Amino acid sequence: MKRILLLSDTHSHLDDRIIKYIHTVDEVWHAGDIGDLQVTDSIQQLKPLKAVYGNIDDHIARSQFPQDLLFQCEGVLVWMTHIGGYPGNYQARIKPLLQKHRPKLYICGHSHILKVQYDKKLDLLHLNPGACGKHGFHQVRTMLRFTIEKENIKDMEIIEMKR
Repeated sequence: MKRILLLSDTHSHLDDRIIKYIHTVDEVWHAGDIGDLQVTDSIQQLKPLKAVYGNIDDHIARSQFPQDLLFQCEGVLVWMTHIGGYPGNYQARIKPLLQKHRPKLYICGHSHILKVQYDKKLDLLHLNPGACGKHGFHQVRTMLRFTIEKENIKDMEIIEMKR
């Protein structure tokens, strides 16, 4: 069983409210637009981290993190990228990759809009944690916390924080 904190679009921002939630989980997953790598360095000092780079991330972040990450967690195949779309509106680059790899959990960021959506056609759960940084149009900063146990994704929580 693993407790996961999923965040995205930090845009160089990491504060005590985010760190408080990092302490409550086993792993942190970051779906891109990290910004300053002090964000990921700080997270890695506290918990194991899986991350992808986003469109604002520089060549240093792109050399440290991949564009796409495909991995297993407790029997669940996970695909994570930054820009990818959502059920019914996947990016052209992403849809064939989802069809090829058939993940059970598909994660992206970029939109700053939190989404938890099931795709019946591809039989996968799509998660976008929104944005937990302070840069962007969003009025509320958001993250997701959930548990993966065996092949089950459960205990999904939406975490909201004031800007």
